[in-house]
Amino acid sequence: MDIDGIRQALHKQPFEPFQIRLADGRALAVPHPDFVAVAPQRIVVVGEDSSWTVIEPLLVVSLDYVGAQATPPQK
Repeated sequence: MDIDGIRQALHKQPFEPFQIRLADGRALAVPHPDFVAVAPQRIVVVGEDSSWTVIEPLLVVSLDYVGAQATPPQK
């Protein structure tokens, strides 16, 4: 995943909440675009509890949409 893909997800209209899934299995919730800051080499995700995580874009394996418009997984 590249930073441009994350920027596109943040600017999607209407915005759809998503999770940033990392290579180590963690998933960081993005309920609103204000919870993410994108820099040229890093991404900062702020948690709803005011915690924050700095991640390397190369460690992002997917963006998982969790909003009402998300497509349910196929069985």
